[in-house]
Amino acid sequence: MPNAILYHNPRCSKSREAKAFVEQHIDNLQVIEYLKHPLSKQELEALYNKMDLQSAHQMLRPKEDEYKLAKLSETSSNDEVFEAIANYPKLLERPILEYGDKAAIGRPLDHIISLLHA
Repeated sequence: MPNAILYHNPRCSKSREAKAFVEQHIDNLQVIEYLKHPLSKQELEALYNKMDLQSAHQMLRPKEDEYKLAKLSETSSNDEVFEAIANYPKLLERPILEYGDKAAIGRPLDHIISLLHA
């Protein structure tokens, strides 16, 4: 069983940076390319529950065209956000490290560093 799971987009420089960092500190890392293997609404909600976020909106990339396609706004509920990301995985902010019963978005990388040293 992996010690950690990195939700990764190899085309993203921040995601590649996080992957390289985590691989230096974790022996048994599972990497999931979430654009190839999208998370379900339930998986997204479970991941959100492991993060210290005020709202699921913090998991979003609102500048993506898919944000408008999903008809999201600042008033969208967490449930609507999870549904949108499940339908449009490109909306998921990246990278995300899941480590034990916690998770963090790696923007900035300091969030992942803090998670590993908690």
